[in-house]
Amino acid sequence: MPLIVVTTSPRVPPGLLTPAAWKALSDGRVLTGCADHPYLPYLAEAGTKVEVIALASDSAADSAADSAVVSAPADIARRSRTEKLVWLAAQDGDEAFMRAVGHAALALDDPPVIEVVPGSYDLPGARLLDLVQVMDRLRSECPWDRGQTHESLVPYLVEEAYEVLDTIDQGDYGALQEELGDLLLQIVFHARIAQERTGTERSVQDGDGFDIDDVATGIVDKLIRRHPHVFADVRVSGAAEVSDNWEAIKAAERAAKGETESALSGVPMAQPALSLAAQLLRRAGRAGAPDELADELGDELGDEHGDGLPTNTGARLFQLVRQAQAAGVDPEAELRAAAREYRRRVEEWERERSPQ
Repeated sequence: MPLIVVTTSPRVPPGLLTPAAWKALSDGRVLTGCADHPYLPYLAEAGTKVEVIALASDSAADSAADSAVVSAPADIARRSRTEKLVWLAAQDGDEAFMRAVGHAALALDDPPVIEVVPGSYDLPGARLLDLVQVMDRLRSECPWDRGQTHESLVPYLVEEAYEVLDTIDQGDYGALQEELGDLLLQIVFHARIAQERTGTERSVQDGDGFDIDDVATGIVDKLIRRHPHVFADVRVSGAAEVSDNWEAIKAAERAAKGETESALSGVPMAQPALSLAAQLLRRAGRAGAPDELADELGDELGDEHGDGLPTNTGARLFQLVRQAQAAGVDPEAELRAAAREYRRRVEEWERERSPQ
């Protein structure tokens, strides 16, 4: 007879089991080595008896000859040949114990079949719950993590974002997974810090306390609101109309908050100057701003600084950004590509000069 091993996910609410798992748990003698398994109350409510046994060594099993079923891996392997046993695995999988059962089964002349029945499956995104729990523990128990603030984490946030960009530029999609994880950690970290303000006098007054669920709720609501062609009955002819609708919805959101309706509202001025210029030009262009506003930029800035450096250098760089966008290229990506090529040439020059 087979030995049935029922596994469950710690990221799925207890009591939710697959039909195959319910059937297995109803048809055999159910054992578990986990006295505090979260599914035990639900199984008891359903009338399924579960025997909780202490995981013991083979020597202890041999000395317990009068026990109907003992916990030694070898004994479970032997008895599963004549009795239908169902092992409700701990939520960490009981990996070491089940490996021992498997080895014991293979040592028998007539080894039993061991069948794994998943009792619950992780939904997509379930491991994010683990990340939240790990972050909670780090914030509570690690002196370094406990001492961080929104402000102290800013350099790491910027650094991780650029490392993600670097892996994409290099086409290193294997490394991209790791770098996205590092960036995700920063988001969870900031949310965990903000969570500590919830319920304090300041957060009640200023409304600045939130947690990771608030962050997720905010972006989910925003995505649904800004995609009426997906989540409502709006029809669009293509990506250009989607973009137009997006900007119109953003303008309506700003108006509802009493914010300025400028086409440039929300542009982060702290971003690198090249990408800032490109984003301002894109936004202004969509709003129909006249070209003269950029054409006259150099004249407005004057002739030179006190040190003789022409102040319209910035204006000339701004015009280069305009020309790049007019040509359909990304000036930031173009400059980064040139920088990478320059770096390659310098490294090649260094190799040629180094002693052999």
